[in-house]
Amino acid sequence: MVEEKCGLNCADKRVKEEVKEILAQFTQDKQNLITILNEVQEKYGYIPKIAQAEIAEYLQMPLAEVYGVITFYSRFTLTPKGKYNISICLGTACFVKGSKELIERAKQKLGIQEGQTTPDGLFSLDATRCVGACGLAPVFTVNDEVYGKATVKKLDEVIDSLKEQEK
Repeated sequence: MVEEKCGLNCADKRVKEEVKEILAQFTQDKQNLITILNEVQEKYGYIPKIAQAEIAEYLQMPLAEVYGVITFYSRFTLTPKGKYNISICLGTACFVKGSKELIERAKQKLGIQEGQTTPDGLFSLDATRCVGACGLAPVFTVNDEVYGKATVKKLDEVIDSLKEQEK
């Protein structure tokens, strides 16, 4: 294996060190997995592959098991998100009340598909199955803020406002 100047890829080395600091706060009990994953995602906005390997080694469990938990829970993500993560609910209540139009408009306005991030890193777009706000359907969220009884016009206003803030 050819080593670069800092041994591993410098970014990977930094992530490994930072994840080890997070892990040091927890016992090696497998029951800590979700809490550890939350901490890592909070730090990076997603769970990098190198972090998954460190967690698996620390908790003495297969990497596939860590990966399985990450992919099971919609809260976790394997890819970096934009500064503004837009999630549009496609659960039954939201879908019936027009969330399909919301997601189509978001794709058009941002120029990306579900699961992608804009090239400038500002926006990412996800579809979710339920945010627990069916009475407010259709719903979309931006980071942790919920927008209920949403319309295409409201979505446009929110995105435009966020773009304006970044100027």
